[in-house]
Amino acid sequence: MTTLLRNRRHFLTQAGGGIALNWMLANTATAGTINPLAAKKPHFPAKAKRVIFLFMVGGPSQMDLFDPKPELTKRHGQPLPEMTGRPKSQFTTGKETILASTRKFQQHGRTGAWVSDLMPHLADCVDDICFLKSCWCTNTIHAPAMYELHSGRITMGHPSLGSWAVYGLGSESENLPAYCVMPQPEGVLEGGAPCWGAGYLPAVNQGTLLRRGANPVLNLKPQPGVSATQNERTFELAKKLNELNLSKGDTDLEARISSYELAFRMQMHAPEAVDLSQESKETKTLYGLDNAKTADFGTRLLLARRLVERGVRFVSVYSGGGPVNMQWDAHDDLNGNHEKMCGLTDKPIAALLKDLKRLGMLKDTLVVWCSEFGRTPNSQGTRGRDHNPLGYTMWLAGGGAKPGSVGTTDEFGLKAVDRPISVNDYHATILHLLGLDHEKLTIRHNGRDERLTDVAGNVVTDAVV
Repeated sequence: MTTLLRNRRHFLTQAGGGIALNWMLANTATAGTINPLAAKKPHFPAKAKRVIFLFMVGGPSQMDLFDPKPELTKRHGQPLPEMTGRPKSQFTTGKETILASTRKFQQHGRTGAWVSDLMPHLADCVDDICFLKSCWCTNTIHAPAMYELHSGRITMGHPSLGSWAVYGLGSESENLPAYCVMPQPEGVLEGGAPCWGAGYLPAVNQGTLLRRGANPVLNLKPQPGVSATQNERTFELAKKLNELNLSKGDTDLEARISSYELAFRMQMHAPEAVDLSQESKETKTLYGLDNAKTADFGTRLLLARRLVERGVRFVSVYSGGGPVNMQWDAHDDLNGNHEKMCGLTDKPIAALLKDLKRLGMLKDTLVVWCSEFGRTPNSQGTRGRDHNPLGYTMWLAGGGAKPGSVGTTDEFGLKAVDRPISVNDYHATILHLLGLDHEKLTIRHNGRDERLTDVAGNVVTDAVV
């Protein structure tokens, strides 16, 4: 068997991307096979059919974006009062003095939501947004906090939110991956691939990395000079070799077989899905593709819209990754950092919400804006803020999310005080909007019925229409 596996891998390596066939051949070659990602019915009628998950890597500052705190201005330069305790973070002790926000806030829309001058474009969209202002998590370190936000646990190896969504609902597309991931071009977040991994779910539910351009998946196109007949024979042989070694419960090999069959269909459909030349000049301008500052994130969000439009269930798009200067991790100069990161993302995010709305898709597309934690009200150095897991803001838009605000932090923006929302609550709410009961979406693993929310979590009913 070892020799057979070695020969099979050698053969597939030599074949490279040549196993991809056109759509007609794919229909013939894969007829009768079972699609492990076939669409499934939710537990109950869903508000949202799909998710676009926007993750701001590093921890945006809630009191400089969405949660103004006048008390910070009044007590700038003073220590936090004794009543707040001395919350320790990664690089600070809690004894540092209060740092006032220099941002200008205004209320917007019918809901009167507060948004700072860092996000003027998003301010136009507040009546479609539910701001969750009392979120909290359990860790002050980037990677563990990222794992918690993505999988409900602070350790790697557990299935991601996107994988659970695909496991529960399958995909509406037979031609594209069910779960697509678009990281920052400069590099991935500290948590890395476990943030979109399938953990102990069947491997077919893991996220697929996509790149911009005509070749979103490496080695997708057949080699030059290889005929359709040769491609078909290659696929059939690879399929037989895989099936010889396939045993019940071998999810890795099942995922491999499924990925080869999907490659057939993707050869025809993936290039079209990422072909932005089909979009109007007006749409490209809306997303900021005509501006060097917003072009990258705008391109990825436009791609996300095109993917969900074609039936992809879950798309993760990351703002930040790689070098620290490309993350929302404002330890030294909060204004400089957030002016840069908001400048890269504000217009594209607002464009996504407006575009989905004008296409009639926002009503059943849930857009999630989130991060691993927020920032402290006390300073780090003279102009920065440290990590704060005790109280911060995330938001939901469309897909059954109720416009307005839920929860509050204390007068300093340090701790969640009214309707605290844990990560488990957050995940339960997202699954609920997708028509999934977080207590019923389980898989047996090591003698235990595992779920995304572990043994906790309640739907934030105030956030649901």
